[in-house]
Amino acid sequence: MAMSLPLSPRIRATVAAPIPTAKGWAARYDGRAGPIIDLTQAVPGYPTHPELAARLAEGAGDPIQARYGTIDGDEALRSALAADINRVYQSDLSAGDVAITAGANLAFTMAMTVLCEPGDQVMLPVPWYFNNAMALTMQGLEPLPLPCRPEDGFIPDPEIAAALMTPRTRALVLISPNNPTGAIYPPELIARFAALCKERGVWLIVDESYRDFLPESASPPHTLFQDPDWRDGIVHLYSFSKAYCVAGHRVGAMACGPAVRTELNKVLDTMQICPPRGPLPGLTWAIDNLHGWKANNRAIIAERARLFREGVGQLQNWRIDALGTYFAYLRIPEGERDAMATGEALATECGLLSLVGPFFGPGQDRHLRLAFANVGLDAIAEVPARLRALK
Repeated sequence: MAMSLPLSPRIRATVAAPIPTAKGWAARYDGRAGPIIDLTQAVPGYPTHPELAARLAEGAGDPIQARYGTIDGDEALRSALAADINRVYQSDLSAGDVAITAGANLAFTMAMTVLCEPGDQVMLPVPWYFNNAMALTMQGLEPLPLPCRPEDGFIPDPEIAAALMTPRTRALVLISPNNPTGAIYPPELIARFAALCKERGVWLIVDESYRDFLPESASPPHTLFQDPDWRDGIVHLYSFSKAYCVAGHRVGAMACGPAVRTELNKVLDTMQICPPRGPLPGLTWAIDNLHGWKANNRAIIAERARLFREGVGQLQNWRIDALGTYFAYLRIPEGERDAMATGEALATECGLLSLVGPFFGPGQDRHLRLAFANVGLDAIAEVPARLRALK
């Protein structure tokens, strides 16, 4: 009998990819309740702007764009994104503060590679974004849960964070608007976390992949960039995927200070060589020209959120514990099966695909995440009937 060669213990210890697991359940659905409603992955439920789509096609066909580019992305896009960040946050970033990455997930992994070493802890509010926890496990880092309560709107508490930090805690991650709950963290709360991290010598990672879906406001989502010392302790992550409907093109970004950028260049060169070049000119154009289109998309998402809340909120047993941006975090009725069994039954019997709470960390066995932004109003209106059909 042949001996199996060893595989990485870190990868084997990492949970299986959640979305393929949930989509696999759909293969056993017989169609009895109607077409499948897929609320698993956060993807824009409307098309890319036609002018941007044309520019993306042009970029893909440009021989120059098929060559290697600079490891941190085209300067034109970095400058345009820095200017957009300054517009939103009333700050003073430049192109040198920005690196373009092959998606925000890779940006997170590369940030952890620069900031941490095996054995370090990284604090993640729970429920957490599962790919963050997976990336940490793969790198030999320990996800340190920061429990958040439904009755608090899943807003993390800096005092609890302070009590849970240990000498091995190297970084703390905030995602706002949040994935999976949709919760929006107030600016003053983010400032308190920044002060805690500065006091403890802990890096603060702020992921704002969904910030383009925040309601219009005269004040910025936070004031971190207005601190002249932000580059010494903060790393900011951003994604073009949802705001510009280009998820498959894999373009994200990281804003950080010169010390991180120096070490990051080594990681960029190794992990991506350069970001995908084809989309970059189109996205440079889009940043300055699609403000109105993005505002309209915010209205579309807000209407989907309203309809979801109105419909599911009328059910007697199901409870919406959080709803915002792209997601609803739904509590399973008392007496019903656990989240894994409920999610599987909804998929196989009712044709409703969701992601189950245990994918999002410990203590989440009574919740499902439904990405309502994925689908149109007709499908959202059908969700209550699918939930009622669960036997």
